[in-house]
Amino acid sequence: MAFTLDPLPYASNALEPYFDQQTMEIHHGKHHQAYVTNLNNAIAGTPNEGKSLEELVANAGAIGGPVRNNGGGHWNHAFFWAQLAVNNGAAPTGKLAAAIEADLGGYDKLKEEFKKAGIGRFGSGWAWLIVKDGKLAISSTPNQDNPLMDVAEVKGTPILGLDVWEHAYYLKYQNRRPDFIDAFWNVVNWDVVAERYEKALGA
Repeated sequence: MAFTLDPLPYASNALEPYFDQQTMEIHHGKHHQAYVTNLNNAIAGTPNEGKSLEELVANAGAIGGPVRNNGGGHWNHAFFWAQLAVNNGAAPTGKLAAAIEADLGGYDKLKEEFKKAGIGRFGSGWAWLIVKDGKLAISSTPNQDNPLMDVAEVKGTPILGLDVWEHAYYLKYQNRRPDFIDAFWNVVNWDVVAERYEKALGA
């Protein structure tokens, strides 16, 4: 079965004013679609055809090439869309908030370190909040890599990710990546992140 692009789980203007409608439409409909199309082309007629996206991502370094780039691009973006909703400035609560306090020093510290990860990623890549050895940690990856890959410098289970490629923000924020990262906290669906955290602990 070829991979397909699922529709956004909300209207393309649902994250205004933080993520603008035009960027969302281009980011999802053009960039993400291209990863899906290119991934299908890369695996067609090869031993990797028929493997799950998770299998392809886990072995991305060994497989290499277009499968690593486009498989990662597809997984990362599907993960990204699912965690977004305007939250009116809400902060995490419950077990997740307690873990952020215990493992990272609190929500403000999380935002500070996550911003450093996003700004410090030269060129294109992602910033991540992950579960590693039962504790929360922050990392970043280049291009369309992620912490599930065999090539990741810091391996773990992602529960929150931010795309810091220019295509994710340039129309609205131009070269102001730090402003884009600040805006991100207004569109995090903490219920989804909390569910991912619980699942990661049980993995």
